[in-house]
Amino acid sequence: MADWPYFPVFARLQGQPVLLVGGGEVALRKARLLHKAGAELRVVAHAVAPALAQLPGVIVVGRDFHAAQLAGMRLCVAATDDADVNRTVAAAAEAAGVWVNVVDDPLHSRFITPAIVDRSPLLLAISSAGAAPVLARRLREQLETQLPNSLGALAGFMGAARQRLKAALPVARRRALWERFLDSAGPEAVHRGDTAAAEQALRALESDSPVSTGEVYLVGAGPGDPDLLTFRALRLMQQADVVLYDRLVAPAILDLVRRDAERVFVGKRRHQHTVPQGEINAELVRLAHEGKRVLRLKGGDPFIFGRGGEEIEQLAAEGIPFQVVPGITAASGCAAYAGIPLTHREHAQTCIFVTGHAKADGQLSLPWDTLSRPGQTVVVYMGLSTLPALCAAFVTHGLPADWPCALVVEGTQPSQQVLTGTLSTLPATVAAADISGASLLIVGTVVRLRAQLNWRSEGA
Repeated sequence: MADWPYFPVFARLQGQPVLLVGGGEVALRKARLLHKAGAELRVVAHAVAPALAQLPGVIVVGRDFHAAQLAGMRLCVAATDDADVNRTVAAAAEAAGVWVNVVDDPLHSRFITPAIVDRSPLLLAISSAGAAPVLARRLREQLETQLPNSLGALAGFMGAARQRLKAALPVARRRALWERFLDSAGPEAVHRGDTAAAEQALRALESDSPVSTGEVYLVGAGPGDPDLLTFRALRLMQQADVVLYDRLVAPAILDLVRRDAERVFVGKRRHQHTVPQGEINAELVRLAHEGKRVLRLKGGDPFIFGRGGEEIEQLAAEGIPFQVVPGITAASGCAAYAGIPLTHREHAQTCIFVTGHAKADGQLSLPWDTLSRPGQTVVVYMGLSTLPALCAAFVTHGLPADWPCALVVEGTQPSQQVLTGTLSTLPATVAAADISGASLLIVGTVVRLRAQLNWRSEGA
């Protein structure tokens, strides 16, 4: 008995005739795949779905199947809703020496079509030999989330350079060169559409000249749940040589960084600046000048109270390549996980983000007349230490003392807590709970909706 039920192979069907028996939705799905491969489709069906009939190059050759229709065909697909017809087609194709696929019937098929991840010209095919097609589709879905859409562009770039390198270098050197290229900044340059930089990286490797300048990735890690990271963030986290990370980056997210990357904590704690911002900026510049791929990993979104703009200003001034990957900011992430919509037609038509940091003299310098209005939601970042003063100021400037508010602690994480109350009661509630984690204050009548809309139990 063979170890493999099927031999995996990719067939070149450009301009080749393929007979498709069936004209419904199942046949249409097969036809679309065959059309992508450039096959010339000949269709036999009593009724042809409009979308199938409209595919370029489709020719309907009859209503009923006859063995003579197989003459000259490279492949045949039986995709009717009649099992007896499909098996008749399969038997005729076998007799004619034409490979046949019978939809959902691997026993009568000479070939089967796999689940496909399309990153043309790169194609990934997954098959369970017909034993577990749902499993194959699930694996395809997982790969779809992990492989960037620009992977095809990378394959195309490498293919275009392949002939030039083939003529210039022996096999062993070419293979080693491509291995080094895939570990360089070249692929990421292709991903962001900068083929000139990718070509420069490749030619530097050809000449064995070192790359003088690295690159900085300014990446938003989101509010804490690793599932909220973007695909781009995950890809860059796996490429970095060194990572500079903040206190608000959850450990579960840091675990997703490339294992052999150097990790440098540069976070800031309340009343204790571990590393001054100017030193962080200078360190990013220094590491990039050493040719390293530097990941600057920030909680939330780097452009929303994350000082990301200050960091890339210096990078831009130094001529260091960088890219910015936004993250889900704490306001939207924590509010969603708390069951509190930031806007709602009946409650809030405006949402305002502010920071609750006090000035050196302990005073809060905020546009209170703007903030203390009904019909809006106010989200206060970094307001735990000044919570009593914040709540008192809202009341002083016009909001009622019983105005709803909530403090979301360690939002989106398993340890999430949500404390609700009013401007008059919340400070005491928070003090009694002895809160110390990262927190976000939400002020507005949308907080009342939590009782109905909370979808996530505390500690889940």
